[in-house]
Parts: sequence; C-alpha cells; structure tokens
Amino acid sequence: MVLCHDITEIVKDKFKGPAFRKGHVIKSEDVPKLLDLGKRSIYVYENDGTMLHEDDAARILEKVTKGRNLDSNDPKEGKIELTAAIDGLFWSDTDALKKLNSNVEISIASRLSGFPVHKGDKCAGMRVIPLMIKKKNMESIEQSFVSPIFSVLPFHHFRCGVVTTGSEVYTGRIKDTFTPVIEAKLAEFGSVMAAHEFSNDDEDMTAEKVAKMAESDVDMIICTGGMSVDPDDRTPQAIKRTGAEIISYGAPVLPGAMFLIAYLPDGRPIVGLPGCVMYARRTIFDIVLPRILAGIRIEREWIAGLGNGELCLDCDICRYPECTFGKGV
Repeated sequence: MVLCHDITEIVKDKFKGPAFRKGHVIKSEDVPKLLDLGKRSIYVYENDGTMLHEDDAARILEKVTKGRNLDSNDPKEGKIELTAAIDGLFWSDTDALKKLNSNVEISIASRLSGFPVHKGDKCAGMRVIPLMIKKKNMESIEQSFVSPIFSVLPFHHFRCGVVTTGSEVYTGRIKDTFTPVIEAKLAEFGSVMAAHEFSNDDEDMTAEKVAKMAESDVDMIICTGGMSVDPDDRTPQAIKRTGAEIISYGAPVLPGAMFLIAYLPDGRPIVGLPGCVMYARRTIFDIVLPRILAGIRIEREWIAGLGNGELCLDCDICRYPECTFGKGV
C-alpha cells in the first residue's frame, strides 16, 4: 500500500523529520520501524474526487498568502513555509489572516507584521489540520481570498536631512553625539544623511533650518533634540510653522514618549526625535523608521496602538516565549 502522508519521527535533542515520505510503498521490513513510531494503524490513499490531500491543500494556502518578495518550499509533512526573498519589511493583511484562521481546519502562523526581516528569514508557515480536507472548502477559500496576505516590502534608500537643535551643541559647548547615532541607524537600511544643519534653541532659527531642508531634495527630515516640555525646547512648534501636518506629538512607547511625526504637503515625513534616541539602544525610532523607509505612511491610530503591550524594546528580534524582559533574569 502507498502512504498518503509523511510519518514523522522525533528523537529528543537529535532529530525531527519524516521517517517515511508520502508515496512510500510500505514493505514488510518497514513494519518494525512503524511500530517503533507508534503506528499500529496507518492511512493509505484512496481519493474519491471530493477530498484534497493536505499537501495539495497547503498549495492552495500558499497561493492565497504568498505575495511579493517571498519564497516557498515544497510541502513537507503537510506544511509549507514562506521565507523572505529580500531584506525588507514583513507585511501582512492581519484582518484577512484572522478571517482565514477562523476556519478550524486551517492553521497559518507568521511573524508580526511591520517588522524588518533579512533574506532567508522564515516569515510564515501554513497547513491544514486534517490529513484530507473537502475539496469544495479549499475551492471556496481560493475564491474568497484574491489578494495575497503576506509580502515583504523593500526598503527605499532615503537621502535624509538632519537638523540638530540645542544651544549647547550650536555654541560648541559640547560635542554633537546625536548625529552619529542617527547616521548608524539609517545605514542599517541603506539610507544616508545627505544634509546637516545646526540650530540654537530658537524657534525662528529652527523653523528656518527645517524649511531650508524642505526646499532641498532630501526624502525625509530628522530633527534631533528640543522635544520636551521645557520652555527652551521649541522644535515641535518650529516644525508646525513649516506647514507640515502634525500626525502625532507623543507616543505610548518607552523610551520615546516625546516622539513627533509630521508630513510636508508633498508627503515627505518629518520626525522629531527626543534625547532618548541618542543613548537608548532601541526606542520608538527603531519601530517607526523601517515603516517609513518601506513607504508606509504613519497614522495616529497606529501609534496609539503601540501601547497595548505587543512591543518589547529590550531586544533586536522578539524571542518570545524565551524573552526575559521584565522577568528579573
């Protein structure tokens, strides 16, 4: 008889994989191994035309989920995985994913949407729960989900203008240690600082410097410092005077509560960065920057949602449930 699915073998700390592949013709010498795997009974393939095998069903899930810049493997033990074909931002239609996973016979797991991935990173895995599933059910899914759920958005290489504010830096009393941090974070995504201006703690001067940047060919303007509620900190007011639309001044993320995001009339973003970006390893800027470079407009509603506990800024990549943040380890 012919096996209609992979039979998995697990040896603790050593191996997990198929001991027998789908399509294997069972021989008498296979029986002891099958018994060792706890298989006193096995499924054999008898298709009456109304059912789909788990591998074929996984192919349909691949079709409705796989979008731009994603690679996929052949079904293995009924599962297909999607991996990033480029460095970019993993993106998913979370509403569609939830709707698809509401089908009790479907299981699709993915990374969090909106976070950077490297080429070759695993992004999602999918399978149907039963060994065989009704063909008409999968045909309905294929017809209902016409746009791919997952994609990897490429990063645009921005030329950025930086306006450094603060009388202590402008007068030369202290060295500018903020700008090198910004340059390093931009370089992570292939972007550069193309222009740089210094400004005193003066609203008129800062507004003039930002407006000058806006007249140049930079793709984004970054203002560092002057973002707190102190009387000397006038950067938010200066940005507003340029005619930019302030999307949000303040964010429910620590560190980074005094973050500002605005857009010029032509759609170019302006960000105001609080001092924490200069010394904290990861801040609100590390969450927002990849989205901006992937061409996603930042909205107030999304920023408001950052306070719901989904984000942990203590590590570069979430390793939940192994994460030790906040656990005293």
